[in-house]
Amino acid sequence: MKPTRAPLALALAATITGAASAADFSPAILYDFGGKFDRSFNQSASDGVQRFTKATGIAVREFEIQNASQREQVLRQFSRRGASVIVAVGFTQASAVETVAKEFPDVKFAVIDAVVELPNVESINFREQESSYLCGMAAAMASKTGKVGFVGGMDIPLIRKFALGYRAGVAYVDPKAEVIENMTGTTPAAWTNPSLGAELAKSQFGRGADVVFHAAGATGIGVMQAAADDGLLSIGCDSNQDYLHPGSVLTSAVKRVDVAVETVFTDAKAGTWKSGSRVLGLAENGVDYSLDEFNRKLMTPEMERRLNQAKADIIAGRIVVPEYKSP
Repeated sequence: MKPTRAPLALALAATITGAASAADFSPAILYDFGGKFDRSFNQSASDGVQRFTKATGIAVREFEIQNASQREQVLRQFSRRGASVIVAVGFTQASAVETVAKEFPDVKFAVIDAVVELPNVESINFREQESSYLCGMAAAMASKTGKVGFVGGMDIPLIRKFALGYRAGVAYVDPKAEVIENMTGTTPAAWTNPSLGAELAKSQFGRGADVVFHAAGATGIGVMQAAADDGLLSIGCDSNQDYLHPGSVLTSAVKRVDVAVETVFTDAKAGTWKSGSRVLGLAENGVDYSLDEFNRKLMTPEMERRLNQAKADIIAGRIVVPEYKSP
């Protein structure tokens, strides 16, 4: 199922109230393909789980799917076994959430990267194109060849958003720059193939690219390894991946899935959880580019100045990042 973009002004539905004590509050999470140690999208969600548990002492039930048929089965099992709130990570979970949420109207659900319009479901989406725009700017400023690359995961509108924002950011800095693009597949296996990621990155390097941005989940680990092996630059995605190859990762397009997950659990426990739709971009601190001790030497003061100015301009509406529209 293709992900649905959340309308920015969709009104929040009814609030499900009633604070829960640790004794009767039972949160759960269902990770997407790639698992919670993918060092990318799922791991960001896992970081949110860990922070919630550390802050509250409440354990979160977790499950990492191995095949598509498990989605409904696991959501149903969580619900039957007393889960108070369930987070489903990834757009592929939308259909299962819709089905099971109707069966268990008293259970709270949250879905990441999709929209399910039910009174007991919260839909959380991101303006990934905004952080990708900044990463495109960084790539163009760092490139010495005028050619940069993009390796996307599963060929879906969500990943097309990343690519569109990236291209726009590159063009903002250098309208003559070339962006070489590849997607890694049309099935969920596209997220879990580091070897293919490395192969595509090396192909792009062979065509002159010297910076490659991945939005490919665990497949992107291969992209970053290939860049490090060749003495070139990569750009990470979803989680801050600068630490994976210090001095080789120019920056990362950070997507704060961790904050979204932690907030869902915290709100549900406090009795302030709301169904409806939330869309998080730069203005809401939902996305950003990374700058830390691992990439500090790669990011010049002038690059940082231009990126921060562009970030402020996007938030203020002076720069309008294009929005991907499905054919």
